Amino acid sequence: MLIKNGYLFTTCTNDFEKLDIRIENTKITEVDFNIYPKENEEVIDAAGKYITPGFIDAHSHICISEEGMGEVGDDCCDYSDAITPQLEVLDGLYPFDRAVERSVRAGVTCACVCPGSDGVIGGVASVIRLTGKIADEMIVTRKAAVKGSLGENPKAAKHGFASRMGTAYHLRKCLEDTKEYLFEKEEAEKNGDHFRCDPGKENMAMVLRKEIPLHIHAHRSDDICTAIRIAKEYDIRIVIVHCTDGIDIAEHIAASGFPAIVGPSMNPCSKQEVWNKSFETAGVLNRAGVKVCITADHDVTPLYYLPIYAAMAVRFGMDDAEALRAVTSYPAEILGIDDRKGALVSGKDADLVIWSHHPFDIHAKAEHVFIEGKQEC
Repeated sequence: MLIKNGYLFTTCTNDFEKLDIRIENTKITEVDFNIYPKENEEVIDAAGKYITPGFIDAHSHICISEEGMGEVGDDCCDYSDAITPQLEVLDGLYPFDRAVERSVRAGVTCACVCPGSDGVIGGVASVIRLTGKIADEMIVTRKAAVKGSLGENPKAAKHGFASRMGTAYHLRKCLEDTKEYLFEKEEAEKNGDHFRCDPGKENMAMVLRKEIPLHIHAHRSDDICTAIRIAKEYDIRIVIVHCTDGIDIAEHIAASGFPAIVGPSMNPCSKQEVWNKSFETAGVLNRAGVKVCITADHDVTPLYYLPIYAAMAVRFGMDDAEALRAVTSYPAEILGIDDRKGALVSGKDADLVIWSHHPFDIHAKAEHVFIEGKQEC
């Protein structure tokens, strides 16, 4: 398939350029000026249209907190313990969540699905493509991150502790227990002794080895600083999720080198720690040097309005190109899938959207959406 005459968003220029793009099977195979069609090749004339990578949300609960299903469809939090790294969202994914189709029609093609935030360690997050009837077939990365939480949510859950100090202790203890587990495993292997693997500690071991990051739910500035402090103590990679009070400590976050997933911003202040939520936050952090993604935090706010949230960030001061990267290339990088997704580059998956107008224009509609070369709408 050849898409001609459209304005493509390119990461090399951070702007839209009039280019053609060829798709073969699941991949982008060519991006260039004035590509000639092959014999019998399907051609889409995108003259006057805007083409972007499929939008990616780096933090959501789609398919695990099903839209309109209430408690029956809510599998975000298990509540059995403060520390549950043995749990995987894959085992709770429901592909027929009605929000999936709506999100695709809005230009969103990929999402990281995370456990909820009421446990200090909630479980393993997975990256999924927003198409398919079988959860396993939707998976892009099964073990993309471990989800952790600080602040009001785990504090209020009262898993043995009811303070921020106790929550931080829970997290440190989990990491220490994992270090001890790895020592015992190594000793058993040296001695040829039987050793029973623990799925949860094996998942946390991936964090300690920096194979995957710890995504830490943190709204308030003190919780953000605690997340950074513990990450440095244990030399692990973290991603700060929500980062609501990030404006006040933007330089500190930037100096840490850790990225942030900002949002949701278009909903009421439901608790004290989100009183300072603002669409300004993403732009302020971005200008300070933080790699920023924008999230809907579905189903707190609908994933299918992700383009609007990015546009609102622009209205409140974020650079247009950086806001586009915050829902395309930056989430791909933070989720470790940038070898496949997040940019319109030859060799990457053909996840792309043809928009009627600039995607941040209030009139913009996703006229054609492709996921890995297949037209979904």
